[in-house]
Amino acid sequence: MFGRKGPDPAGRRTGEALRLAGVRKVYGAEGNRVVALDGVSLSLPTGSFTAVMGPSGSGKSTLLQCAAGLDRPTEGRVFVDGTELSGDGEAALTKFRRSRIGFVFQQFNLLPTLDVMQNVVLPLKLAGRKVDRARARTVLERVGMGDRLGHLPAELSGGQQQRVAIARALVTEPRVLFADEPTGALDTRSARDVLGLLQESVQMLGQTVVMVTHDPVAASYAGSVLYLADGRIVGHQAAPTAEAVAERMTHLADEVERQRTMAGA
Repeated sequence: MFGRKGPDPAGRRTGEALRLAGVRKVYGAEGNRVVALDGVSLSLPTGSFTAVMGPSGSGKSTLLQCAAGLDRPTEGRVFVDGTELSGDGEAALTKFRRSRIGFVFQQFNLLPTLDVMQNVVLPLKLAGRKVDRARARTVLERVGMGDRLGHLPAELSGGQQQRVAIARALVTEPRVLFADEPTGALDTRSARDVLGLLQESVQMLGQTVVMVTHDPVAASYAGSVLYLADGRIVGHQAAPTAEAVAERMTHLADEVERQRTMAGA
């Protein structure tokens, strides 16, 4: 789908794409506090595809939100492409996100009154960047939507809408693309196509993808899996298979339940 390039295509970035150092996130006031992340540290290289998994309440979504600058950690530091997401104000943080971070969500978040091309170039307009429609068309062709430029979201299937959402994320050339349950609203075939698309963006374009998912099959498309439990990273798995991920998740869920039962005894 993406035009194949050599092992190190021109413009491919190298180095560290994302780093979290001692990230802690606490919600609620004293006496009613919930520790969503408890000292998470990680480093992900550019051109990697990482799935984040864990039982319900493990901190997966909070990890993504803090890493992407959608939420501020209570403690710790976050670096994207070597630059820290710092406390320089919401306007500066928004500008940083628009220039370096891409998002793909479960519900697509396309604007219903804008056609495919208009939805894809919208992030460029919001960032005050030059709108290069030729590049946008190229990206849409790469994701298989080059013949749907004038269609509204309501005229597209769920899988097609998610392809447009991925094109919208890629058109800004983000350092890291965060995907939050990107196949949760799709049928099996569409989900497989979208996951293959994310995988190809990593392999052919050197894109960095961090995907939160609960689905072992979706996780198997990633190069590695990070496992969370009670706000901490408790495991890492390289070259995952759906079967191995499912087995690991079963053991992890059982262990978390056992520990919570013991804690409440």
